[in-house]
Amino acid sequence: MKSKFQFILSMIIFGTIGVFVKYIDLSSSEIALVRGLIGSLFLTTVIIIMKKKIPWAFVKVNAVLLIASSIALSVNWIFFFEAFKHTTISNAVLSYYFAPVFVTILSPIVLKEKLSAKKIICIAIAMLGMLFIVGNGKVSASGVEDLIGIGYGLVAAAFYASLMLINKFIKNMDGLETTLIQLGIATTLLMPYVFFTEGFGVLDVSGSSIPFIIIIGVVHTGFAYLFFFSGIRKLKGQSIAALSYADPITSLVISAVILHEQTTVVQLLGGALLLGSTFVSENNSMKLSRRKKIGYMQE
Repeated sequence: MKSKFQFILSMIIFGTIGVFVKYIDLSSSEIALVRGLIGSLFLTTVIIIMKKKIPWAFVKVNAVLLIASSIALSVNWIFFFEAFKHTTISNAVLSYYFAPVFVTILSPIVLKEKLSAKKIICIAIAMLGMLFIVGNGKVSASGVEDLIGIGYGLVAAAFYASLMLINKFIKNMDGLETTLIQLGIATTLLMPYVFFTEGFGVLDVSGSSIPFIIIIGVVHTGFAYLFFFSGIRKLKGQSIAALSYADPITSLVISAVILHEQTTVVQLLGGALLLGSTFVSENNSMKLSRRKKIGYMQE
């Protein structure tokens, strides 16, 4: 029961990140940078307190994969945060949740897994659901912004799918170790990118944004991943697949109830088709690795 509580709590925390991102007056790449920096410092402290040693020999062996996955993580965060700036939280999260579909499509090529008839049907239903979400936008300024936001969400989903697939090839490292190394590398890579593209604007952040920055760094990255990896150890694959949906459900509730963002019946139907199809696909046939699953750094 404790493991389930920890895992669900991590999913709920991940599901609230969109609210905080909307109130930070930094660019998406700057938010990704400060999140990675604070999160990596937090997890470093946790590992030191736990007296856990980083297996540097295995880090060296997996160096190329760790760098590739860190790049995917960085780009994933940037596009996901950008999605929140252009559309509603529900649209951003639902488009981002297309990531499992990308993984399923690419699995036969990358992982040599067989694409069953059930998976093909689930992919088709998920695509239909996404069409309902995208196709419902009105041809107006706000409608165009929604489409742009959904587009950013889908790009973020593609990079998150890449992250999940790359992580399956990382050997002899547990999830917490892998996440810390990836956060460290991602932060290191983001520093020159942000300073060359955005300058030193991150240093001029408004006082009202600082609390939200600290929250997404400490709570949404540090505590969320600590709860995530603490809970995932004793959960079965099917439980992980089912409980993971606490994340998008939390986002949808916040979008509708707290922020009063408008979502049409057609979009809700599309979201139900998308989430339902990915749930059926994952719960019945997708083997989830406890040691390599990275979670929703999106959020």
